[in-house]
Amino acid sequence: MVPVLLLAGCNSSTTKKKTDQTPDQKGASASASKDPIKIGGVVSKTSASGYSKADTDLGAKARFMMANDAGGVNGRKIDYIGSEDDGQDPARTTTAVRKLVQQDHVFAVVPVNTTTIGGSADFLKDNKTPYIGWGTLPAFCNQEYGMGYNGCLVPMPGGSVNTSWPGLLTAILGGDAKGKSVALVTQDTDAGKFGLRTYQQAFPPSGFTVSYGKSTVPGTTVPTDWSPWVSEIMSSNNGKAPDVVVSIMQTPANIGLFTALKRAGFTGVLTDATDYDPALLKQASSKEALQDVQIFVQNMPFESDLPEMGKFKEYLSKAKGSPVTEWNQSMMVGWNSADLFLAIAAKAGDNLTVESFQASAANFSDTYPLVGDRKFPVGRKDSFGCGAMVQLKGDKYTITAPYKCYPTVPFK
Repeated sequence: MVPVLLLAGCNSSTTKKKTDQTPDQKGASASASKDPIKIGGVVSKTSASGYSKADTDLGAKARFMMANDAGGVNGRKIDYIGSEDDGQDPARTTTAVRKLVQQDHVFAVVPVNTTTIGGSADFLKDNKTPYIGWGTLPAFCNQEYGMGYNGCLVPMPGGSVNTSWPGLLTAILGGDAKGKSVALVTQDTDAGKFGLRTYQQAFPPSGFTVSYGKSTVPGTTVPTDWSPWVSEIMSSNNGKAPDVVVSIMQTPANIGLFTALKRAGFTGVLTDATDYDPALLKQASSKEALQDVQIFVQNMPFESDLPEMGKFKEYLSKAKGSPVTEWNQSMMVGWNSADLFLAIAAKAGDNLTVESFQASAANFSDTYPLVGDRKFPVGRKDSFGCGAMVQLKGDKYTITAPYKCYPTVPFK
């Protein structure tokens, strides 16, 4: 790593200009510049599993395009060079980040949508390069240069757990969850066990009783026989079925579990946080299994009629160069990451440097309708606790609980 680190210090607030200055000198030298602000991202456009987050790049491109159409940031246009594809591979993530910083001389790495960014957090800090993405990883928590556009979503010791999911379910249940029982189901993985621990703490403050909580579903294969889990869940509430079953799993497992529970006669609320995807409606099996399921989403639903959602859809089509009629989470991750960067940069003033950007981020607060309340430095250790609930009915999703921000509770 020594030869690489010796090349560090190429973070610039201008474009296409090489320099021998150190990161500390960068901020001051560019203070009066009106050159474009160069931005680039890191996204897992491809992966070994075939899963793609490529539309994150489109979302960021669209938001930066809208900013440029409005005159840029304090008179400076955004030069968005696109996002590097890291293949969701740690080594490729490292290569991509170093290329952006050392060769492309980006001011910031935006958007970041990869699960392997953690290994580059120290490098970005050493090179004084801000980065913004979806705060689902520790790399967006308690980091001097890293931020999640909806805060830190990973509960940390001394931090907090957001209560938006149980809060929204409470609204669906008529506004009172007292006496209602909930079963929490996760896969037998580190992430699943952590998720179980998190939501075992999040649901009781809203009035729910956790009658079942296990991380026993295989993490590598989807069971063909769900009867062991169905049997336990259906009798977990003092011999009866719980009022709510919360699946903290991925789509294939959700489809299997929900189908088996319905066949067993479950009539309560089924809910998850991963199945808000129009592509699922094209598959008969998934569409049938997910009928009536309440799906927790952390961004404003695409069905919203807010003007900001209209702009989101308008500029996605402009950025793509053809009509976009299906929207997904990745697009929103790119758009919201870019929007947070723009908001912080605007408040940094005319003399945008890394130092002025960091100072703006250190004491930042606003409300953006597609995300809710945003506030830092709180967002470096806590999430902003906002979300909505949508339900699949027939061939479309409908909003069943409007987007709202909920309080957090201490994480133990």
